[in-house]
Amino acid sequence: MSDSATDAPPMVGGDGICSYYKNSYLQRRSANVVKEKIDEEIAKKLDFHNLPGASNTFRLADLGCSVGPNTFFHVQDLLEAIKQKYEMQFRTSQTPEFQVFFNDQPMNDFNTLFNNLQQERQYFAAGVPGSFYDRLFPESFLHFVHCSTSLHWLSKLPEQLLDKNSPAWNRGRIHYTNAPNEVVSAYASQFARDMENFLSVRSKELVSGGMVVIISQGIPNGMLYSELQNGVMFECMSLSLMDMVEEGTVSEAQVDSFNLPFYAASPEEMTEIVERNGFFSIERMELNDPAAWLKRRINIPEWVVHVRAAMEKSFSKHFGREVPDELFDRLTKKLGKLSDELELKYREKTLLLVVLKRQ
Repeated sequence: MSDSATDAPPMVGGDGICSYYKNSYLQRRSANVVKEKIDEEIAKKLDFHNLPGASNTFRLADLGCSVGPNTFFHVQDLLEAIKQKYEMQFRTSQTPEFQVFFNDQPMNDFNTLFNNLQQERQYFAAGVPGSFYDRLFPESFLHFVHCSTSLHWLSKLPEQLLDKNSPAWNRGRIHYTNAPNEVVSAYASQFARDMENFLSVRSKELVSGGMVVIISQGIPNGMLYSELQNGVMFECMSLSLMDMVEEGTVSEAQVDSFNLPFYAASPEEMTEIVERNGFFSIERMELNDPAAWLKRRINIPEWVVHVRAAMEKSFSKHFGREVPDELFDRLTKKLGKLSDELELKYREKTLLLVVLKRQ
């Protein structure tokens, strides 16, 4: 078992006002930007003639499913595309049975997830607790793996970030935004190890010809993270916490010992890792504009509540339950003063789509 559950606590559970269930529609809209491209890859690349056992029971896993509802939309979209490919390939309306596995950390709120599972659905559902950096399924079991907005969370933080004697000690910051190169390299190395683990275990679980679709945070090659909208947000988080240090709300040692295990890879980094692994062919690898659907200015309070739903547990676990209210209030105010700067940054292509096929 990896310690992903330790360093990246699950999203806010339940269906309350600050829950991930109620505050994840921005992620869904971003993911929908690449829906047609995923459908296109399924239509072109998924081959039932060379997919062992798929004509009887087609097994799909959604890794990092959280509490919904996004996972249900993703699964429905994928199954529709897969059915269309089957019907086209065999010229029949008789499709296989579908089994869908919803995976997340053991601490995930699976109760909320399954309480909101549609009664009328065209697949058999099962929950699979565990880190997706570890083996989750039997060998040659799955036909399709989907992982959306999850793989940018590291399994653990690089230890040197907390070592005062290391050049990668990340003092006064909570992320690698605006950090020395040693800090960025430490994050990048951990991501590479995690991604190698992810591909290694998936290569065992997938049948030959099976597909993997990953939607993740990305970055153009050579660009600094501080040049992106999320980079501005992470910097404002660090500054907000340092303001709270000055006021005595939190200690400097608490800030120095806290880092968010969040890394955005470039297509070049991802390509190198996949090619080094050797078990998958790259069918598609590209960056997309996650805000292509957005026709207005960013609603900063709306954005911050989505960020909070994804990250609050990390902050409350380290700083205490009282800190997130003040932190996210300060963050909203700081970002509000930078709204013009954010407008210039949010059109960058930072949504990484990766489509792989098991060789």
